[in-house]
Amino acid sequence: MDKIGHRPFRQVGDSTPVSVPHGHAPLPDTGESDADLLDAYSRAVVRVVESVGPAVVSVVVGKNLQSRRGEQMGAGSGVIVAPEGYILTNNHVVQGAGRIEVHMADGTALPVRLAGADPATDLAVLRADTGGLSYAPFGDSGALAVGQLAIAIGNPLGFDSTVSTGVLSALGRALRSRDGRLIENIIQHTAPLNPGNSGGPLVDSRGRVIGINTAIIPTAQGICFSVPSNTAAWVLPQLVADGRVRRGYLGIAGQSRPLEQPLVLKLGLTGSHAVEVVSVTRASPAGRAGLRPGDLIIAINETDVACVDDLHRFLATWPIAKPATLTLVREARRITLPIIPAEAVACPATG
Repeated sequence: MDKIGHRPFRQVGDSTPVSVPHGHAPLPDTGESDADLLDAYSRAVVRVVESVGPAVVSVVVGKNLQSRRGEQMGAGSGVIVAPEGYILTNNHVVQGAGRIEVHMADGTALPVRLAGADPATDLAVLRADTGGLSYAPFGDSGALAVGQLAIAIGNPLGFDSTVSTGVLSALGRALRSRDGRLIENIIQHTAPLNPGNSGGPLVDSRGRVIGINTAIIPTAQGICFSVPSNTAAWVLPQLVADGRVRRGYLGIAGQSRPLEQPLVLKLGLTGSHAVEVVSVTRASPAGRAGLRPGDLIIAINETDVACVDDLHRFLATWPIAKPATLTLVREARRITLPIIPAEAVACPATG
């Protein structure tokens, strides 16, 4: 399980009674007792575990070390998402693995091979040699709501088929992947995760996979993160077909910087920040387009650019080798340059 740093959070708590503000009605009385509600909650969780549990697997990897210690063992989780035997897990679980073993919930060993991995989203796909497997369907992470039930199933600390529950506490978060790219629309939830949960599914009350568990904040309780299912569903077919996700790149190193107000007024700019080009890779799309260090990129295809992540978002969906237009400021003048993104071989964290 990835651990990420965080800013200290303020604890909030007050036993002082408060009145309901004017205009806010109390929740309606459904007529159900607390016991009825708890029973319904329990039944929902049990149904999900019975449905999804057989599709959750334990992933054990052996990583070759450049030392006399030989091989280091690691463990994580995964979930079968197609009857053909495709298993989603985290890239950081299988990265550098010399061998990979998968065990189903009943202990059966499942021969697998690595079909593909995407460090930029921390996702990887394993392919089992056996078809007709139980699998968990994807849900629509774009239709989630804060407060709804979240159920995590995995193998934390080596304890197989462990279930934890919580709620979705925030949507649309962003996390840095290990290669420096920003993973968008991350799900924050309170279903407890521990080392070994990485790669396991986060599911809703209907047994649909809404996320792949990926990270925790080690010094906090109840702050856990999952890659959304819509991202996983977008990455999966590309990893199956090509073993990687093809992304474009421009060939620059850049940094966000504020635009000086007189320049904004003079050129009628709509944004307050731009990406300053620090360096240009020779024989890259940016080099061929004529970009120079010191150029300020303010837009690509008329979409404002304020930081390198804005370029990443554009390149993630723009077809490779399809011409695009950069708008930039050079020597206090606004100019446009045509550019043709090329395929990023190693998913550079710069543009």
